[in-house]
Amino acid sequence: MALSATLHTFAVQLADVDRGVYQDLELRVARHPSETAEFMVTRLLAYCLEYEEGIAFSDGGVSSTDEPAVLVRDLTGRLTAWIEVGAPDADRLHRAAKRAGRVAIYTHRDPAKVLAPLTGKRIHRAAEIPVYAIDRPAIDAAVAAVDRRNTITLSITERHLYLNLNGIDVSTPITEHRIPTA
Repeated sequence: MALSATLHTFAVQLADVDRGVYQDLELRVARHPSETAEFMVTRLLAYCLEYEEGIAFSDGGVSSTDEPAVLVRDLTGRLTAWIEVGAPDADRLHRAAKRAGRVAIYTHRDPAKVLAPLTGKRIHRAAEIPVYAIDRPAIDAAVAAVDRRNTITLSITERHLYLNLNGIDVSTPITEHRIPTA
């Protein structure tokens, strides 16, 4: 018998000062049995940090090979942003950059280890793909605070994330890296 996904709800008060985005969100996040809690939290933060009209978690989640963890579609249904989480491979990023106008990666892993296998690989518009690293201790603290029902206050100022998750405060910079082309 296959294990089913665990559903988590998040009431999010988002204040992204950098982009001028202020929104109250009610999110239902299904955590697939093969998905780590760290991946799920990073996926949730990527959604909030990229929030705009048309954003959604992919239907397949972590097991999908045809869609990213988070995506953005315009009103016509055209894919405009492909947001990966973790450490995607070069072929996946190459296909993503051809399908969407914008691609970004959010990772809770060591950015050097995420970038190393991508260096010098054939990736369409590789120089335009940002890799955003969120410090692992911050992710670990957030994971420890996650429950089935969650309340989050999330502020972003000067690419610094301030998070209160179920009464636990977490603060971390979001560092941007680029894929080396050679």
